[in-house]
Amino acid sequence: MLVDPIMSLWSDRLFQGAVVVYLIALLVHAAEYVVGRSPSLRAAAPVAAGAGSASGSGSVAVATPPEGVTVGPVGDDSATSDESVRGRRSRADRYGRMAVSLTVLGVLVHLASMVARGLAVSRWPLGNMYEFTSALCLLALVSWLVALRRIPTIRTVGVFVLAPVLILMFLAGTVLYAQAAPVVPALQSYWLIIHVTTITLGSGLLLVPGVASVLFLMRRSGRPARLVARLPSADVLDRIAYRVTVVGFPIYTFAVICGAIWAEAAWGRFWGWDPKETVAFVAWVIYAAYLHARATAGWRTTRAAWINAAGFATILFNLFFINMVVAGLHSYAGL
Repeated sequence: MLVDPIMSLWSDRLFQGAVVVYLIALLVHAAEYVVGRSPSLRAAAPVAAGAGSASGSGSVAVATPPEGVTVGPVGDDSATSDESVRGRRSRADRYGRMAVSLTVLGVLVHLASMVARGLAVSRWPLGNMYEFTSALCLLALVSWLVALRRIPTIRTVGVFVLAPVLILMFLAGTVLYAQAAPVVPALQSYWLIIHVTTITLGSGLLLVPGVASVLFLMRRSGRPARLVARLPSADVLDRIAYRVTVVGFPIYTFAVICGAIWAEAAWGRFWGWDPKETVAFVAWVIYAAYLHARATAGWRTTRAAWINAAGFATILFNLFFINMVVAGLHSYAGL
C-alpha cells in the first residue's frame, strides 16, 4: 500500500494549523473570562435613591463602594458605572463569540487534517496513537460545541475544555507523532473502523463531562474563588456532566463489546485481562457507578461528581500510561 507524501504533508500542516487556531481560541476565551468577571464593577452598579433605608432623621444609607472603585457624585457616576459594566459585559460577549467561531474554524481544519491523513494512507485514520488522540480531541470539541448550542450559558467553560485538548494535541504532535504508513496486518480488519471509532467517540464524549465534574467540585467548594467567579452555576455544570455521560456511556459500552468480539476473532478469546482491556473495564465500571450514584439519594451531586472525575482520570490513564509504559497485546497497534 503506497503512501501519498503530498497528502501526508497537508495532513500534518492542517493539524498544526488546528493547534494554532485552538490556541488563539483559548486565549480569546481567557480574555472573555477575565473581562467578564469584574466583580468590583458588578458591585458598583448604580444604587437607586430609595435603595438605602431612611432613618427617622431623614438620612439615607449609602452603599460603600468596592475596593478600587471610585464613586463620585450620584447624579453623574452612577450612569458612568452602569455604562462601564455594560461595556465590559458587551466586550466579554464579543470575545466569547469570537472564541466560539475560532473553535468551529479549528474543528473544520482539524477534520480536514484527519481526512487528508486517511487519503494519504488509503485507510481509516485510526491506526496509531497519534491518529487516535487527534480524533479523540476532535470529537471532544464537537461534543462541546453541541452542548454549547443547547446551553449557551456554559460558554465560559470553553477555556477549561480547550486547555486539556491543547495539551493532548501537543503530545500527539510531538511524543506520539507517527509518520503516515499502512497499519500492521493484525489491524487490517473492518473491526478497526467499528471498534476504534466507537472507543474514540465514547472517550471523546466523556472528556466533556469529566471537565464539567471537576469544575462542579470547584464551584461547590468555592475555591479558588477568583477562578470560579465566572463559572456557570453548580446545577448547570452537574446537568452537563450527567447529560453528556448518558450519551457517551452507551457508546463506550458498545466499543468495549466490539473489542471483545474482535479479540475473539484475532486472538481466539473474548477476554484475556490484557492491561488495556482491564483498565477499559475499570473505567466502564466507574461510569456505571456514576450513573447509579446519580439515581441514588445522597450521592447525586458531590459524590457522583467525584466518581465521574475518577472515570475521566481512568480513561486518561488508559490512554497514556497503559499505551506508553505497560506492554500488552495492544502494544503493537500503538493503541
